[in-house]
Amino acid sequence: MIVSTRGRYALRMMTGLAECDRTSLRELAAAQNVPFKYAESIMSSLVKAGFVESARGKKGGYRLTRAPAEYTLAEVLRETETSLAATDCTGRKEQACPRAATCPTLPVWRALDETVNDFLSRYTLLDLMPKE
Repeated sequence: MIVSTRGRYALRMMTGLAECDRTSLRELAAAQNVPFKYAESIMSSLVKAGFVESARGKKGGYRLTRAPAEYTLAEVLRETETSLAATDCTGRKEQACPRAATCPTLPVWRALDETVNDFLSRYTLLDLMPKE
């Protein structure tokens, strides 16, 4: 599993939102050093997933829909990454690997996927926030 730039940016943006009450996308992108067009695409996914909400107007902007401690890194990455699977054969949703019944390595890949998911599920946005 390799976390893409999109996933890393999403975590940074979510952490940035956790540190403020509400902010504009332009301010958030600049603060997190994320290209604005890329930030728009990521934010669209985060809003669609229900992680973030937006409001228009003078006091508008984006904000988290839950407390930072209620977002695991695993759920944010699952929303922004194509897959968190270590291999294609364990990342398939629509069809099982044709070699699954006889593949000697499949249990290892499944165990690795479970380990990665468990690890990322132990951490929340709150854990990424600066400690005062």
